[in-house]
Amino acid sequence: MELVDIGIKFALVAVIFGISLVVAMYSTYAERKIAAFFQDRVGPNRAGPFGMFQPLADGAKMFMKEEIIPTNATPFLFIVGPSLAILTACIGSAVIPWGQNLTVGDKVIPLQVTDINVGILYIFGVVSLGVYGVMIGGWASNNKYSLLGAIRAASQNISYEISMGLSIIALLLVTGTLSLGEIAQQQHGWHWNVIYQPVGFILFLVCAFAETNRTPFDLPECETELVGGYHTEYSSMKLGFYLFAEYINMFISSAVMATLYWGGYNYPGMDWVTAHVGPVIGPLIGTGVFFTKIFLFIFFFMWVRWTIPRFRYDQLMDLGWKILIPLAIANIVVTGVWITLAS
Repeated sequence: MELVDIGIKFALVAVIFGISLVVAMYSTYAERKIAAFFQDRVGPNRAGPFGMFQPLADGAKMFMKEEIIPTNATPFLFIVGPSLAILTACIGSAVIPWGQNLTVGDKVIPLQVTDINVGILYIFGVVSLGVYGVMIGGWASNNKYSLLGAIRAASQNISYEISMGLSIIALLLVTGTLSLGEIAQQQHGWHWNVIYQPVGFILFLVCAFAETNRTPFDLPECETELVGGYHTEYSSMKLGFYLFAEYINMFISSAVMATLYWGGYNYPGMDWVTAHVGPVIGPLIGTGVFFTKIFLFIFFFMWVRWTIPRFRYDQLMDLGWKILIPLAIANIVVTGVWITLAS
């Protein structure tokens, strides 16, 4: 690989990392504004025009608060927990195709950090590692509420990763590849996978709520029962890392769902648009369309949070094991029969 290509990759990584942090930061602002709208309130409106600087004020507050490590906590693991959570949240974006290749002169610039042929497995591996940050933080706090939150997170992840994996198997039968780049290319124009796999998409969406610990599946940090759940004992930016990790996970989950089922950067009439605006502006428009889909998913995450009440823990487990898994298996069978008859 040439030095210029390496520089482009590093620049792309830096841009994606920056966008992830900015989206996570302003997702907190959007969450509070959307909650205020649903509850007939105003929401943040003091820090800057329309409260736009509220995330900056919250970030400054997190950095300036006192660092506290409980007396009976395990100091090293207490620090490793939130660090691992934010790390695994950020590295999931490496295999997501953010747009078509840019053509600048004779140079082709891919808008994807790396297009490995097992991209979906990479995403699943990163998601599986993410729960370790929660488990380590909850255990290292030496707090019974934190430990219960960590146990809930572990069992919830195990339960819903099975359903998520089974829903992806049906998608793989349709696409025939594990590469996110190839899956995005196959959905050229309007040939989106959600048309062929509507049940698989719904299953993946429900599991995404559980994997990101979002309402109605936010049992690991259930305030009414567990004070604050796994991050009860955390303060300052260690708490900030856990909160940021949740919003980055929501951003990456939305990007993955948009890529797998909703065409990614593809949209109807994209060939005509690219032919008229050129090989640079065209792909950038596709990237804009992709981010529009992502932001719509993020809005849906927030809409559900302020609309649907939290499940009981037994209801959470029953839904995962008794409903979603059998439904995902049935979807695989139906998809296999459909492909066989179609061929």
